[in-house]
Amino acid sequence: MSVSTLKKEKQHKETWIQYSDGYLSKTPIWQYILVSLCFPMWGMASSLNDILITQFKTVFSLSDTATAFVQFAFYGGYFLLAIPAATIIRKNTYKTAILSGLAFFIIGCGMFFPASHMATYGMFLLAVFIIAIGLSFLETSCDTYSTMMGPQRTANLRINISQMLIPFGDAGGILLGKYLVFSDGGNMQAAVKGMTATQRLAYNEHVLQLTLQPYKYILLVLSALFILIAITHMPYSKATVTKKAEDKKSSTVKTTLSSVKHLLKNKRFMKAVGAQFLYAGMQTCVWSFTIRFALRIIPGISDQNATDYMIIGYLVWFIGKVPATWLMSKFSITKVMTVYGILGTLCLIFTFTVHNPIAIWGAVATDFFFGPFWPTIYAHGLDQITEKKYTETGGAFMVMSLIGGALIPIIMGRVSDLSGSMQLAFIVPTICFALITFYFYAEHCYELKHPNSVKEK
Repeated sequence: MSVSTLKKEKQHKETWIQYSDGYLSKTPIWQYILVSLCFPMWGMASSLNDILITQFKTVFSLSDTATAFVQFAFYGGYFLLAIPAATIIRKNTYKTAILSGLAFFIIGCGMFFPASHMATYGMFLLAVFIIAIGLSFLETSCDTYSTMMGPQRTANLRINISQMLIPFGDAGGILLGKYLVFSDGGNMQAAVKGMTATQRLAYNEHVLQLTLQPYKYILLVLSALFILIAITHMPYSKATVTKKAEDKKSSTVKTTLSSVKHLLKNKRFMKAVGAQFLYAGMQTCVWSFTIRFALRIIPGISDQNATDYMIIGYLVWFIGKVPATWLMSKFSITKVMTVYGILGTLCLIFTFTVHNPIAIWGAVATDFFFGPFWPTIYAHGLDQITEKKYTETGGAFMVMSLIGGALIPIIMGRVSDLSGSMQLAFIVPTICFALITFYFYAEHCYELKHPNSVKEK
């Protein structure tokens, strides 16, 4: 009995029906919950980077530009592995890609233990890079899988619901960092002043050991999630490929190249990829620099207390998703996103122009308007792919766009170093938000001119 026959027989035993385009007649709740639980895990890994950056800056005496290489290693892993992840999905299943991602995630977290003993910046960057490989597999598979696990008309709603869990992971990562990594309290940069070389070395070793604490708990959760997904039957949720199309497949490389060439010619899809690139860079800039901005602009604040602004920011981010999801169910998605973009841009203008400690609240307020952007750009971009056999590679393109989170923070760090003003450097994410707003405004104008082509409300 062939593998495809077995898959069909298994599907007949389930309560859902899979359509030829890969979407399902109904959402399998348990399977959808398991996939959605992966979302806060990569949020937790991402927010811990913001803690690591603050910590590494002191321990390894880094400039703002050099600290951005934590995000470069993180999002560089996303960029390099997104297409291979999509290839695995296409040749196997979403479940295989998810388990592969969780495995790399577990290995990367485990590498923090030898890295803390070697006490070299490069070793930590390697651990972060391996975690990012795992997250590349997870995001490439889970983001697309979430949109496919049910009827097409509710694809945007499903991914927005899944993405609403990310702020809990982000907040969890910051809380782990606040109470486990920054458990000593005080300001690390102030603490090392006046220390002898021997004292500073001992202090740095102590600080690096604290880095391990959050990853112990993350490893336990990841292991449990890996086992649950491994033993659960998951829907196939991929477009049906006819026998004739199967016969034309000469090799994985040729199939991948064919998919890439097809997508590169899809102008509206590629604009969505560009918008996602800018969004990834903008969000990473704001979140990576918020803690350090608070330390600079608020006299005498401790590292631990500075993390409160990120905790509030993640809470605000979550709150921002709720009205946006409701508004997008009632009004034009592109119109809602345009308004959110304008208001978010104004918040960032406030952040870099008001020379007062209150400016930190501009960065925090921006998080409210971040809420719906990533999942909406993702789903809106995939909607531009009419031939669903290219969906997996399209999802990989979207995940590859996270390279913006590696490159744009370096630009922001460079602006900060050259100008001597971290506050002025917030002009970089401001420009990004303005460009994303223009993208959604242009999409809204297009939809007004071509109402019959709009799949979304």
